[in-house]
Amino acid sequence: MAQQSSVNPAQLVNLGQSNLAGDKRALYLKLFSGEMFKGFQHNTIARDLVMKRTLKNGKSLQFIYTGRMSSEFHTPGNSILGNTDGAPPVAEKTITCDDLLISSAFVYELDETLAHYELRGEISKKIGYALAEKYDRLIFRAIARGARQASPVSATNFTEPGGTQIRVGATANDSDAFNADNLIGAFYDAAAAMDEKGVSTDGRCAVLNPRQYYELIQAVGSNGLVNRDVQGSALQSGNGIIEIAGIHIYKSMNIPFLGKYGTKYGGTTGQVSPGNTGDFVGPALEDASGASTGINNDYGTATEFGSKSCGLIFQKEAAGVVEAIGPQVQVTSGDVSVIYQGDVLLGRMALGADYLNPAAAVELYVGATAPSTF
Repeated sequence: MAQQSSVNPAQLVNLGQSNLAGDKRALYLKLFSGEMFKGFQHNTIARDLVMKRTLKNGKSLQFIYTGRMSSEFHTPGNSILGNTDGAPPVAEKTITCDDLLISSAFVYELDETLAHYELRGEISKKIGYALAEKYDRLIFRAIARGARQASPVSATNFTEPGGTQIRVGATANDSDAFNADNLIGAFYDAAAAMDEKGVSTDGRCAVLNPRQYYELIQAVGSNGLVNRDVQGSALQSGNGIIEIAGIHIYKSMNIPFLGKYGTKYGGTTGQVSPGNTGDFVGPALEDASGASTGINNDYGTATEFGSKSCGLIFQKEAAGVVEAIGPQVQVTSGDVSVIYQGDVLLGRMALGADYLNPAAAVELYVGATAPSTF
């Protein structure tokens, strides 16, 4: 009988083991975790553009507003015991955590065995995309809502500035929203309005529909928005517009745009559909008021948003988001995996968003009449 060589099990390199101890597959699920976070981080832009706070040991987070104070000349001999008007006035805004936001998929073990490609990594990225999409949409809706509100500080003679709505163009056509000259004018109007309302210049940004963004890029030869020394490369890279009037510009398919998300074709928009858009390009705004299942803040109904909003300009104080549970990953294992012969891949987070300082929020709109307040 031929002698068989053997390898000491202690010499085996267990690539899934943590620090040479414990479960030999403990590290294998980290691929899913990392992919999910990449998918989330690469597809959300709103998270870093507003005030973000972590919520612990409570259901809501309180934000305090402090109004302005007056000044006066001192009369010699008079005691100084504070202004006679009792200023500053103080108000509050509470942001409540919504119910758990999840995205999940069941992966059958046999499918993984038979597939010639890696399933979990791809699914995990799509889970991250789904969470990021909802995250951005809620925050952008909160900012648009804030642009239509008065300030929470409304004491007599101490009312603080509220939100701003700026018309893009002068016709009744939705196509005004895609005119580069109209947009540039609206940006300068927005910058002036925020200056007049005492909003800090730090952290000002705008989020536009992709076609609006590219319309601006095409006009850089005449409008001076890009340094002419880098104009060629900027145009070709699609990143030619850095800022207008100190407002940094982003593009997103998740802003409320003419009654839909991100884009709208046909009608008076002047934009022709590229065709084969599927079911996820330009979906209609859904109802997301406090009466909707799982929602504890008010993100407005589709009717309240209307069909004329076409862009957002804001400073980071315009809205706040509280996170009780940041983006996390959970995967079934053990007896559950045995019973179902597969694993549930779950991405989850718990958050809530709302406007904070209306003066820091500007909503762009088309048409003769500004969208009404909520």
